[in-house]
Amino acid sequence: MQATLDHVIRQPATWLLATLAVYRLALAIQRRARFTPLLHPVAVSTAILVAALSILGVDYDTYFSGARMIHFLLGPATVALAIPLFHQMKIIRRHWVRFCTGALLGSGVSIALGLSEELGGLASLTSALVMLTGVAGALMTQAVLGRLRLSDPCTHGFTLGVVAHGIGAARAMQISPRDGAFAGLGMGLAGLLTAVCLPLAFRLAGY
Repeated sequence: MQATLDHVIRQPATWLLATLAVYRLALAIQRRARFTPLLHPVAVSTAILVAALSILGVDYDTYFSGARMIHFLLGPATVALAIPLFHQMKIIRRHWVRFCTGALLGSGVSIALGLSEELGGLASLTSALVMLTGVAGALMTQAVLGRLRLSDPCTHGFTLGVVAHGIGAARAMQISPRDGAFAGLGMGLAGLLTAVCLPLAFRLAGY
């Protein structure tokens, strides 16, 4: 029996199905909690999966061999954000300077996973901190904008995308397609400006 269990938990398909099932559970939990950012499905599902991996003694490489397909689909999912964004082109053309300025300010405090690895940092720790900043950013952004009484989908969505990246964009899509469209714009612009401006800043600083 133990040998059978060990065989099952080492199979890639096991962790692919487990990831999908746990995420569905996390969605149900957040729905019951009235979509509070504190119980974001990404954070909840990650906590459950980490606990399961620790209890069963499964290493990350074994888990990722099954979850690799989901990781691959992150690229197409990000590109798909361009579809709702296309319908907001009139607003983007009118306020493109504001969008670029906001993204530049937001990207100034962001850190890329690839940069962390290049500088000798721990990729796993960086990934955890990126997720943490995403959840915290989604929570704090909504609270701050609520205090300022800023409920416009353009401002709300864009801020979520810049501050809380993918997790913020997912949260924005839960609010409305328009929020999600501008969250995708904010996330994309912040990433682009970080990739372009950060190497220039390092070069000017003599690194």
